[in-house]
Amino acid sequence: MDPIEFRNTLGCFPTGVTAVTATSQGRPVGMAIGSFTSVSLDPALVGFLPTRDSTTWAQIRESGAFCVNILAADQLELCGAMASRNDDKFDGVDWTRSRTGSPVLTGAIAWVDCKIDAVHEAGDHDIVIGRVQHLEIVATDVDPMVFFKGQYGTFG
Repeated sequence: MDPIEFRNTLGCFPTGVTAVTATSQGRPVGMAIGSFTSVSLDPALVGFLPTRDSTTWAQIRESGAFCVNILAADQLELCGAMASRNDDKFDGVDWTRSRTGSPVLTGAIAWVDCKIDAVHEAGDHDIVIGRVQHLEIVATDVDPMVFFKGQYGTFG
């Protein structure tokens, strides 16, 4: 299978954009994720699929908890910071702590605070299942950030 053709074909499916955050060794860590999904209503479970070789994912996994921040359309700069490989992803970022201690990003449309329930290997990614501890809708009048065919945009 040609990986470029595979990526381009699957890029035709629009996805929401999230920042998955945690606290590792007392400092905030985060990564941009487009593979966030609901898994179960009872119990309340969500999932996301990070690359297995991600150093940020290793830190999140070690923490045992994470917060999924659903990004608004106007948070492109924040998304870029979370997608970078820099250690200073949170420089200038306003956030508070969730009940699990994970960063809740100011300006996110909603957030879902979780404890890691299970991790399954799937090729070059892991399938992470989170048990929801707390969640909140913060803004109802804001467009979400969407990723489609390699570009960021809005739904509205």
